[in-house]
Amino acid sequence: MNIEKFKHQHIDILSSIARLRQLSRAGVTDNAAAIAAQIVEVSGIIKLHLAVEDRSLYPALEACADARLVNMSRAYRTEMKDIAQAYLGFAAKWNTARQVALEPEGFRADANRVLRHLFERIQREDHAFYPAIEAAAVAAVAA
Repeated sequence: MNIEKFKHQHIDILSSIARLRQLSRAGVTDNAAAIAAQIVEVSGIIKLHLAVEDRSLYPALEACADARLVNMSRAYRTEMKDIAQAYLGFAAKWNTARQVALEPEGFRADANRVLRHLFERIQREDHAFYPAIEAAAVAAVAA
């Protein structure tokens, strides 16, 4: 299974999170328009990423013969539901400059919580889940 597109999307998402951090540190109110625009931009990537995971990655892994991958996939899918719901709620609330500027501390608190969970999840996928998928693919070719 080729997961390069997923890896590239992770890079894009992590870059957007870093950009949001920079903008927030420089001043939430002063950068409200850029923050809202960045949220809208990264939300498109995240929604696409989630859809492809749900339609192709998880079903393929859960249909494979490797019980370890099946269990990992199910656990990652289940965990992602809560993370995705939290992110989508965050994005819906903070996708306008007006809302960000009206509640800069609320934005900062939500961003710290939601984006931290998203960042941590991506790190786990990049360091545990994706390597397991790639190792299984290599083993299947060698067999």
